[in-house]
Order: sequence, then C-alpha cells, then structure tokens
Amino acid sequence: MMLKKIYFPKQPFRPLRRGDIVVLLSVIALLYLGIRLALRAPAAVAGPEISLHPRGLPYYALRSLLRMAAAYVLSLSFTLVYGYFAAYHQRARQILLPLLDVLQSVPILSFLPVVLLSLSVILPEGVAAELASIVLIFTSQVWNLTFSWYQSLTTIPEELQEASDTFLFNWWIRLKTLELPFATPGLVWNSMMSWAGGWFFLMAAEIFTVGERDFRLPGLGSYLQEAANQGNLPAILWGVGTLIAVIVLLDQLVWRPLVAWSERFTLEMVERDYPVTSWFYNALRSSLLIEKLSRFSAALGERLDAWMLQRWPFAARVRISEEKGGLNLPLLMIGIVFITGVGFGAFNAARLLMQVSPTQWIQIVLGLVATTLRVLISLVIALAWTIPVGVAIGMNPRLSSWLQPLVQTAASIPATALFPIFVLMLLSLPGGLNSAAILLMLMGTQWYLLFNVIAGASTIPQDLRYTTALLRLSRWERWRTLILPALFPYVITGAITASGGAWNASIVAEYIEFGGRTLRTKGIGDLIAFATARGEYPLLLASTIAMIVIVVLINRLFWRRLYQLAEERYRME
Repeated sequence: MMLKKIYFPKQPFRPLRRGDIVVLLSVIALLYLGIRLALRAPAAVAGPEISLHPRGLPYYALRSLLRMAAAYVLSLSFTLVYGYFAAYHQRARQILLPLLDVLQSVPILSFLPVVLLSLSVILPEGVAAELASIVLIFTSQVWNLTFSWYQSLTTIPEELQEASDTFLFNWWIRLKTLELPFATPGLVWNSMMSWAGGWFFLMAAEIFTVGERDFRLPGLGSYLQEAANQGNLPAILWGVGTLIAVIVLLDQLVWRPLVAWSERFTLEMVERDYPVTSWFYNALRSSLLIEKLSRFSAALGERLDAWMLQRWPFAARVRISEEKGGLNLPLLMIGIVFITGVGFGAFNAARLLMQVSPTQWIQIVLGLVATTLRVLISLVIALAWTIPVGVAIGMNPRLSSWLQPLVQTAASIPATALFPIFVLMLLSLPGGLNSAAILLMLMGTQWYLLFNVIAGASTIPQDLRYTTALLRLSRWERWRTLILPALFPYVITGAITASGGAWNASIVAEYIEFGGRTLRTKGIGDLIAFATARGEYPLLLASTIAMIVIVVLINRLFWRRLYQLAEERYRME
C-alpha cells in the first residue's frame, strides 16, 4: 500500500535546536551583506518600454516561459541534491532541515531587492535583472519540491529498501530503480504547484522598482503589470488570454502526459477502474520516432549504468549513523571561519537594526498581529472548500479529466493581474481594503491546499475503497474512517505551504499601487513593501526578520506537532 506522505522522519519533538539559531543568524548575516551591496547600486536605472500592442504577446510569452523553465530546472536540480543529503546524512540534516525551514519563511518579495541590487553591483543591469527574476521564480517553486523529494526518500517502504540491500544496489542504481520512481507521483503534482506559484509571482519578477531604480524585463508579467497600471482593460484581457492559452498548452502537452505516465509508479494491490489518460501521451507511445529515441536513450542509459558500476561498485545501503566521529581539523577550520563570518554579519545587522525607531518597532508588532489574522482567515476559508472539491476530483478520474485543466489554469493566473479590478469592486463594501487583502491572500494560497488534497485522495488504495463499499458504510462513516484519516498528512502539508504563501502574498495584498494610486492597510507585508519602495533598508531588514521569526515559530510550535501526529496515528503501511 502507499505510504502516507509526511515531511519529517520520526523523531522526538523539540521546538528549537542550536542549528536553528545558527541558520537564522546566517540568514540575517546574508541579508545584511546583500543590503550593504545594495547601497552601492546605481542611483537610477531606467527600464525598457513595454508595448501593450497584442502583436508583442507571443514574444513576451516566450521570454516568460524561458524564465520559468530555467527556474524550474534550477529548482529540480537543487531539490534532488539537497533532499538527498538531508535524507541520508545525519550531520548534514541537522543543518539542512533548519535551513530549509528558515529559507521557505523568507518573504520572496523582500528577498528580491536584496538579490537584484546586489547583482547589479557586480553584473550588467540586464543580466542582473534576468538572474534576479529567475531567482525569485526559483524561490516560489523550490520548497514544496524539496519537501516532497525529502519525504519520499524517508518514507520508502522498508521491504523495498531491504530488496535493494539484498541486490547490493549502489547509490546510482538505487536512485534510478527505487528512489526516483517512488517519488515520481509526488514530484509531478508538486511540479504543477511549483509552476502555478511561479506564474503567480511572475509580475513581481519581471517589473520591479526600488526608489528611482526601474528594473523591468519584457514578458507576460511586465505586460500585465503595465496594462494594470494604465487601467487598460482590453490589454489586461489580451494578456490574461495569452497566459491562459500558454497554461492550457502546458497542461495538455506536459502535465497531463506526466500524470498519466507517473501512474505506473504508484503502489497498488488492485488495478484502478479508470486510470488517468492523455491523448498526447498515447500519441507519443505510438510514435515510431519516439520508439527509436527510446531505444537510443536506453542504450546510452546502459553505458552510463556500466560506467557508474565501475566507478561505484555494488554495495549495501549506507544507513544513517548517529555515532560521532573524531575531530576533523579541516572541517573545524571551515567551521571557525563560517561562525566568524556569521557573527560579523549578525553584529553589523544588529547595528543596522539599531536605526529602527521605537515607533517603527511598534508598527512591526501591530503589523504582525494584523497579518496573522488575515492569514488565519484565508486559511480557514481555503480549507472549507478545497477539501470537498479536492476529494471529488482526486477520487473521480472522469471528473479529474476535465476539471484538472481548469484548476491548473485558475491556479496559474496571477491574481495580481486582476487584483486592481477586485480592489475597485471591494473598496465600497464593508471591510474595504482588508477584505481585498484577504481575497488576494486566498487567491494565492488556496491552490496549495487543493493540489495536496487531490494528490492525497488520488493515492487512497483502491482495495480500501472496495472494502468500504462491501461494508456498506454510510457517506459520513466513509469520510470519518477512511477519507479524512488518509487526507490528514496531505492537508497538513498543504496548510503549511498555503500559510507560507499567504505570508508572502501579504506583501502585494497590503500595499497596492495602480493607476497612480497607492492603497495601504496595516500589516507586516505593507511595511516590507513600503520600505522597499522608499529604499528604507533598516525597516526592510527589521520587517523581514520579524516575519521570518514568527513564521518559523508557528511552524515549529504548531505545524511540527501536527506532522508528528500524522506520522504516529495516520500512516498506512
């Protein structure tokens, strides 16, 4: 049977460790270093003109698609290496997991100006803007992929691990025949979520201003942002229509075939009644050219396997050891240099924070409270509708065949492109901009929950569904005894990624500029966006650190306990 997917291996719960403090100080030091470099950036940068004529849309779409693809390749490469070391190396895990926890809590849009301005000091402006755009999209794609790969490696059934030990697989053969196939379904679904998250932040990645510095890149995101700023509704519709067309093509030509292909790697004791199908996947399988390419790649794969076996002979799996080794002088010297650098950066960051006034610290605290309430409200609303809809899609392949493209399209449309329209509609209603901010958070986070629920519902073993039918359980009993327990780990996974997305979305939801107007509502996202627009780096650093600390504390004190509960009570073997 399929193991329920969880992120963290079984271990005693401890809210914070020394590694967490070291990682947090390291991130603060890096932020300070980036801000120091940003202060040396050019005083003014003029961005290119963005034409709103529809004839330029194919070119803009291609540029955006290439940035998304580059960021995804970078994300997948990072995922495979980082997750592998975190899963199989105990000492590395003590640093890598806290680092991953902190990095995913860093607000993306406050991280961009540091990266962008730092790169502009050492690289030409166009190259710096392109790299910063890819880095921003990368940070919106990579974390859920890494968590998915890590949890797959730590939840491979023990009988499959023992079989690989019996045949003395080396690391390459085990990766190729066991680990990657087992993780493929989760990686495919999380890849779809990663692309949806990348599309959401596309506008911020392609059009960005810091004070008098205007960094803009030609692309769909900059086209939509320019159309929104000018209030050009026809241009907005042209841009959104082009984006939808690109998303639908990707769904039919990439994601749907991958979902159908990945079903061969699910662990089932009973064949599904209605397997996922794809017309493009079936066409590829029947193609003679693809067959010849498959034979050629298989021959290359055999040569690569032979070379890998010569380089790394068959060996039993190296199990994680808890034993402490002896003193390693080179590692000790590297550790001393690293700690010295972190201490120096943290000390100077503290000096920069001393420039933040008591009034601004009070604003930061009040902003944290306001944003926390909005995140909580958006999360409750998302849970209320994504669980029933996700179960309906995940447990009904016929319904999934036509709803999945719609969900993928809706999840990928940047809410920031349509947000000015919603703002104008909601400003006259009770709550005003507060309601509009919650709506934008909801539009940016609900899809993480929905995709996780769909993935969880689709992996409920078919034999257990047959058992509930044979026992003639009522609908409520089936939900109580099978569906909700099976979904629990996935719901927790979706909730933590959705809440992280809501914190990031607060930066664009609480501080809005369009049509020459600036609308603000109290919140930590508003302070980060305001400090970025004004170039007030001490306030930006203080607000960013405050958001990181509160998100990490919530993850450790609340979500980690729920993960432990999911592992102990809601895991199937």
